[in-house]
Amino acid sequence: MHLPTGPSGPSDKSRTIALVLAFFLGVFGAHRFYAGKTGTAVLMLVTLGGLGIWWLYDLILVAAGGFRDDEGRLVSDWEPPPGQGDQTTLPAELLEELEELRAEVADLSDRVDFAERLLAKPREDVPRG
Repeated sequence: MHLPTGPSGPSDKSRTIALVLAFFLGVFGAHRFYAGKTGTAVLMLVTLGGLGIWWLYDLILVAAGGFRDDEGRLVSDWEPPPGQGDQTTLPAELLEELEELRAEVADLSDRVDFAERLLAKPREDVPRG
């Protein structure tokens, strides 16, 4: 359940994602980058989370539901909003490019295997001595 925080309502950012980012990468400002607050995120990155104090403050703020995005809306919803991350189809052009890249990588892998086998064979035609 979320409460409206103004005319635009709650943020479309996930509180779960913000909390995980704040916990693991908070000293680098990852949760602020996620919320669109790039200016303060860079400052947090440079100061390593205000030497940990700013990071701890933001961690508590996100967990308590008081953290706001770049538009001033509360990041209060635990689940990502509907419509985000559920796009499972890729454009046909992208799929074709991906298939071409897979074929090229497979071809390169075969060539590397062949070269390794050639290099592993002892040379018999070289006189030793």
